[in-house]
Amino acid sequence: MTPLGERIAALIAAQGPISVAQYMTLVLHDPEAGYYVTHDPFGGKGDFITAPEISQMFGEMLGAWCAQVWSDRGKPKNMHLVELGPGRGTLMADALRAVKRVPGFLNDIEIVLVESSPLLRESQREKLKNSGARIRWTSRFDVRDAPLLVIANEFFDALPIRQYVKTARGWCERMVVLKDGKLDLALAPLPAPFALIPSSRAGAPEGGFYEVSPAATALCEEIARGIASHGGAALILDYGYTGIGFGETLQAVGAHRFVRPLDEPGHYDLSAHVDFVALADAARHGGAQISGPVPQGQFLEQLGIGARAKALTKANPAQADQMASALQRLTAPEQMGKLFQAMALLPPSAPRPPGF
Repeated sequence: MTPLGERIAALIAAQGPISVAQYMTLVLHDPEAGYYVTHDPFGGKGDFITAPEISQMFGEMLGAWCAQVWSDRGKPKNMHLVELGPGRGTLMADALRAVKRVPGFLNDIEIVLVESSPLLRESQREKLKNSGARIRWTSRFDVRDAPLLVIANEFFDALPIRQYVKTARGWCERMVVLKDGKLDLALAPLPAPFALIPSSRAGAPEGGFYEVSPAATALCEEIARGIASHGGAALILDYGYTGIGFGETLQAVGAHRFVRPLDEPGHYDLSAHVDFVALADAARHGGAQISGPVPQGQFLEQLGIGARAKALTKANPAQADQMASALQRLTAPEQMGKLFQAMALLPPSAPRPPGF
């Protein structure tokens, strides 16, 4: 067991079982040994590859989307362009390169990167040092009283979830326990209060799962309130589901392969599929209107990624195969095009944004 695993085991021995959400928080964000504190997870040498690392086209499309929304909203002054979980800074670097030709955009925008990892902050600083943009870093979303443009690509999937399992005695929360000196999973002996389980889950079969992320819905509602009050938009792209499912989605990834979520705490990334229905409900509760969700492939194609791929191929014929492969990976239904969804949050009276 890792040193972090031993500390988690000691915590459980002292106070009893912990929720899956608390376990995820400790594994990912422990200040000494958490995964995001000690790892650079991105790229071929990391644990997984995200869309911005596949091709510059992804970030360029999102940069163009932001510039168009900014223009459609009347080019507001003092707008904040916020990226949640900026990774190595690749997406923002590509986005800013795409908007440099948009007159006035960078003059009126402050970049805010929400990043808790010291390692990744250094990567972002290096990547963006010549961007010419005003950039500040923060550990949590903290923009108040200003128009917003928010980008969240593969961010909400890493927020902690609670898991409940349907049993003959009701919905029981899944807990992390200590069994024979090792971390294990077990169900709480008493069912959860009825009010915690939405009526939409009433038809779940015995053994069915209900996963909920209070952190995700609270953050989405907070962003929505800011947009509803001060204008702007938010764009969420992530892998997830748009209907009601009853399966488990918690997963751990290391070196581009799946592992058990309880294996070697702190060494592997933990995530879960995003419940876009819950996010949309939270955003509406915050006063925003919703566009989407739509499949990522459809969203990117409507933004013109196909035309961009052709232009890049014409400029660099030797990279034609690489460009075609990247386009396929980002948009094809059997790859990222369907599993990943795009959803936008907008002020109540705003027109439908590009891509939707």
